[in-house]
Amino acid sequence: MNQAMSAKAMRWGRRLATAGVVALALAGGASAQDEHDPYEGFNRTMFTVNEAIDTYAMKPVAKGYDKAVPLPVKASVGNFFNNAGDLWIGVNGALQGKLPDAGNDLARLLINSTVGIFGLFDVASELGLEKHEEDFGQTLAVWGVSDGGYLYWPILGPRTVRDTFGWGVDTFGDPVRATRPVSVRNGMMALRVVDIRASLLPADKVVEEAALDKYAYIRDGYLQRRRNLIYDGRPPRLDD
Repeated sequence: MNQAMSAKAMRWGRRLATAGVVALALAGGASAQDEHDPYEGFNRTMFTVNEAIDTYAMKPVAKGYDKAVPLPVKASVGNFFNNAGDLWIGVNGALQGKLPDAGNDLARLLINSTVGIFGLFDVASELGLEKHEEDFGQTLAVWGVSDGGYLYWPILGPRTVRDTFGWGVDTFGDPVRATRPVSVRNGMMALRVVDIRASLLPADKVVEEAALDKYAYIRDGYLQRRRNLIYDGRPPRLDD
């Protein structure tokens, strides 16, 4: 995958997300059809755009990567980027008041960056240090910020308004983004995108077979997963 094109696509995605949030704010959510999906018309249009981008660009590259790269190498690539994210995960854990978890995340970073050879091997998990998943969108939720409604962005995929702003902050806490020179940074960011998309290939068939309405299936799955993450697997019971 061309590094310059990948970096340009990600910059375009960030600009599109920002412009879209502003447009939705000005619209005031007047077209609400569902309390969790008040921007459904916009979202379904963006979903169609994303499906085209994925079909003709992202998925073919991911399939090529998945076929060409040996499994141990793919595992090491995933471990490397997971390790790079543990610092920001720990910061968000601390911001949410989960100090023991934050200490665990920083310990994972230290062990995997040294014994695990720059994170290529997940030694910390072997030692029983649990991998967490925290981001600034979850931090905002813990602080009491409402989700603001569901959104679907090309390239970025599903978000809520809250998670879109959270993602913007997460990009500044991303150590890969701070890598220099810029050519190396762009190459790493492109590799991460391809690796993530390749890891989702097995789920494609499941979604296609299970969903009568693929858009609604992905939306509901995303919202349920985010709720589960925010409450650390113990969400309060919802009223019918």
